[in-house]
Amino acid sequence: MIDSKAGQLSDVDLIVGAALEAGKIALGFFRQSPEVWWKNNGQSPVSAADFAANESLAATLRSARPDYGWLSEETDDDAERLKHATVFVVDPIDGTRGFLSGLDLWCVSVAVVTDGRPVAGVLYAPALDELFVATADGEALKNGKPIRVSRRVGDDIHRLATGEDMLKGVDPDFRKMVERVKHVPSLAYRLAMVADGRLEGTIVKRNSHDWDLAAADLILERAGGALVDLSGNTLSYNRAEVSHEELCGASASQLPEFLRQLSHRRDG
Repeated sequence: MIDSKAGQLSDVDLIVGAALEAGKIALGFFRQSPEVWWKNNGQSPVSAADFAANESLAATLRSARPDYGWLSEETDDDAERLKHATVFVVDPIDGTRGFLSGLDLWCVSVAVVTDGRPVAGVLYAPALDELFVATADGEALKNGKPIRVSRRVGDDIHRLATGEDMLKGVDPDFRKMVERVKHVPSLAYRLAMVADGRLEGTIVKRNSHDWDLAAADLILERAGGALVDLSGNTLSYNRAEVSHEELCGASASQLPEFLRQLSHRRDG
């Protein structure tokens, strides 16, 4: 789609094209034992694939929108972004550990954030050939088809992506209704699984970051769900602090009960 006012690609078409190209680049490294370094005091791996995909995204997006700010997991943060109302928020490979282990549950995540909220978002999982796209005024799409969150309610089993430790202290009757799913190494992709109805929700440990969340947040919202903190507040992006506290992403029908259970957890 061409923005007739500007004579250029719309933001969503721009980030879709950029994500597809970055995914193609990353896929070339997949299961090929790319060089790996460690960051965050040896806690987080980063590979040649992450850097190559990041370079591609930066070259495409920053040249097309020089007036937008930039926030990427693999680019040194620059406070200059805080001066911009609109920023790109990027994770070139969300789920690097899974990527390096040969698992196909990883994706390229790209969002356009304006005044703290995503207005366009793309998740591209090239190993699965899945493309999730959403805009603030449109439907959430997976490979071009609309998606919606799960319609399970009431006494149905809740499929949750979470660690057992996150459920410690919830009401025993609620715990019996939870089916924990196998670990999904990409947080963004887990949220996409909530958006397309494969999960009812996911509980997110503290210290997730804008680049993990922004695109998936919008996709989930436009599919009929929400990503919130445990007080029920929607998230704000492109702040000085880019990490977040404990979160919950879920279908709108299930979210109130999940938040109630999480807020009443007790030690034990």
